[in-house]
Amino acid sequence: MVILNPEIDERLVAPNLEKFLKVITNDGGTIDSLDIWGRRRLAYEIEKKTEGVYAVVNFTATAEATQELDRQLKLSEQIMRTKVLRAEDAIAMVASEKERSDAKAARKAAAPAKAPKA
Repeated sequence: MVILNPEIDERLVAPNLEKFLKVITNDGGTIDSLDIWGRRRLAYEIEKKTEGVYAVVNFTATAEATQELDRQLKLSEQIMRTKVLRAEDAIAMVASEKERSDAKAARKAAAPAKAPKA
């Protein structure tokens, strides 16, 4: 996942990311998908900005190419944040979060309703 500076035009996000993704393709890796979510509100301010342009990239590459991509993304002034996850780790993280939310919902449903105070 990449969060870009909100001042960049959303039409230029894909071409800008393509420059960085050449690191992957030049090393023999593949770009499986590039999903641009667009401008979203950040959970907290980054560099005094409250919004960012989100993009999710799924790719297959060597560890060295992935490290080089992450290094180049962090050097760019247009990129505010990056997060690289292995697919297995991301799937496990989503599954554990779902289990946690399901358990919370079950506890909430099982808890007796509080009686109103008189």
